[in-house]
Amino acid sequence: MKIRIKFAKEGAMKFIGHLDMMRFFQKVMRRAQVDIRYSEGFSPHQIMSFAAPLGVGVTSRAEYVDIEVLSTDSSEKMLQRLNRVLTEGVEVLSYKRLPDHAAAAMSVVAAADYTIRFREGYEPEDWPDFVRGLDEFLRQDSILVLKKTKKGERSIDIRPWIYKLEKDISEDGINQLKIRVAAGSAANLKPELVIQAYMESRGQKLEEFALLIHRDEVYANRAETGKPDFCPLEQMGENIE
Repeated sequence: MKIRIKFAKEGAMKFIGHLDMMRFFQKVMRRAQVDIRYSEGFSPHQIMSFAAPLGVGVTSRAEYVDIEVLSTDSSEKMLQRLNRVLTEGVEVLSYKRLPDHAAAAMSVVAAADYTIRFREGYEPEDWPDFVRGLDEFLRQDSILVLKKTKKGERSIDIRPWIYKLEKDISEDGINQLKIRVAAGSAANLKPELVIQAYMESRGQKLEEFALLIHRDEVYANRAETGKPDFCPLEQMGENIE
């Protein structure tokens, strides 16, 4: 049986890297006595795959890990069992059964939503003009940036990978931005690179550590061609009663 788990990664846990999170969840499965399936061979390992690695320093309430189990309790009971053994900063939000034919989350990720705030003292002084310029920025046919690769730097056009960029105000009245960008193996765009490109187009510099970034959701694209039809990974499964 295929299971998709959605979890939050917040607080001090944002400084834990992806490989350490993988090892952490392997221990969680054992502590919660999840009847997880193991691979065969001389060195069996848990059948587990994560959707999209989260950058160090980024918080999220939309992390996904797929597992295969031999048996399971209801979604409600499994949430209780998993959350009892988790550390502060990590919370399992949903536990859903996937169709037998469902592809692994890692292979279907197409986009992700983020909320971006400027740290205190780093917000642009001309904030009203700053947000008014977003529409004009997105009306460009291309947005060229220098992206670092293993072989050096190369110029790429990130405009096709930006699906949304708009102003927002949090419930506590803080100015912020909402952005949806491409994610996954086919194309992957860091939200901070978009903000850097926008600020440079205005003659401004994005200071190091100026941004607080939070991942809100991760999507698959259900459309085979044409305009994307994004679906949250969570909605591809169903609760176990």
